[in-house]
Amino acid sequence: MSTSHNKIPMFSKEDYDDWKIRMQAHLAAQDDDMWSVITHGPMKIMKINIAFGTTDGASKYVEKRRHEYTNEDKKKVNLDNVARDIIYKTLDKNMFSKIKTCTTAKEIS
Repeated sequence: MSTSHNKIPMFSKEDYDDWKIRMQAHLAAQDDDMWSVITHGPMKIMKINIAFGTTDGASKYVEKRRHEYTNEDKKKVNLDNVARDIIYKTLDKNMFSKIKTCTTAKEIS
């Protein structure tokens, strides 16, 4: 994941549409999957479930257990934490108090 030295755009209710576009660009610059984490929720790392055979040849998937994660998997799972951190940094104290109980970046958005 690359680090960006660009200033994070501060949230503004009045300029929300512009802020959203800037945040999408900023988050995408951190990782291609970042906006997906915000719109769909934290990433789930899947693997083929070899315990189930299928008649149509389609593979079935199950979520990997944490001890099975590769370093790349760990980076993808951590994207929600990174997204929340970036969003928190864009908010003033008043706005932060409204979302501080959210547990995922998707809940914040």
